[in-house]
Amino acid sequence: MTIREQTEELEYQIFSPYASYSRESRGRERDEPQCDIRTVYQRDRDRIIHSKSFRRLKQKTQVFLIPEGDHYRTRMTHTLEVSQLARTIAKALRLNEDLTDAIALGHDLGHTPFGHAGEKALNEVCPYGFAHYQQSVRVVELLEKAGEGLNLTWEVRDGILNHRTAGHPHTLEGQVVRYCDKIAYINHDIDDAERAGILKESDIPEESRRLIGDTTRKRLNALIHDVVNNSEGQDHIAMSETMETAMRDLRAFMFQSVYLNPEAKSEEGKAIRMLQELYRYYNEKPEQMPQEYQDLMEKRGEPKEKVVCDYIAGMTDLYSIRKYTELFVPQSWQT
Repeated sequence: MTIREQTEELEYQIFSPYASYSRESRGRERDEPQCDIRTVYQRDRDRIIHSKSFRRLKQKTQVFLIPEGDHYRTRMTHTLEVSQLARTIAKALRLNEDLTDAIALGHDLGHTPFGHAGEKALNEVCPYGFAHYQQSVRVVELLEKAGEGLNLTWEVRDGILNHRTAGHPHTLEGQVVRYCDKIAYINHDIDDAERAGILKESDIPEESRRLIGDTTRKRLNALIHDVVNNSEGQDHIAMSETMETAMRDLRAFMFQSVYLNPEAKSEEGKAIRMLQELYRYYNEKPEQMPQEYQDLMEKRGEPKEKVVCDYIAGMTDLYSIRKYTELFVPQSWQT
């Protein structure tokens, strides 16, 4: 019996009956030999971590566009925080931690430079529309490995696609990530907004502070415990009605005070215009994109407009600025 097979047997001894067992995965789009050491979900997690798209997350905006200071979250640190929270809950509920981790690490691979501003920019100009959760799946199914994709299991791709608020993941592990995405970004965005001087702890509604907590540590502790306590022994992941309402109210407060705050978003209009100019340029001159993107059109028949979005969405914040400068700013003006 291989190490992988021993691990799969052990899952039946320790996992909840509602967990996703590695041996029972729906599998991959392309069959491939099993690893003798790692389960299918361990392999998926490893493939995501070693992907180019994952590495680029470290230079992509979370909320604050190229902030001054080293302690603001990026898309990478957000992803790691979601992973940490999700693994904690999955372990407490005896779910499959490897599947949970793979979904968490891959859930934002398709995010654009400049966060949701970039997503909005591409969605406005691309006739096919653009949504980061769909793009994340496109990354792992097609864009990575020169058009071959990562060939991940169905369960990981389902969790990535359905991590948004309106999503409905089919596994409990995916449902855990869906909750942890919101728990993570609400709390770390409060922390970043306080660091930026946009928000003070006393600005947070009193009812939210009373129900969830008045520090990041207390809020995370309360929300995680609530998910665990309301999901233990259940065939779905849930929060108490009181805590879910409180978190929804806190999220609404963050939209009003931070996500739509002119001070926090003062540069967003510039970012949107810049990415849309890049889109128009490469749409007119697709031959200027790297060869791997031209191959998607020529060899795989992918629509030009979608491939242009693929290229721009894959850019980091700084790379997109550099390309814009090269293309549209006279060289004598560049400093």
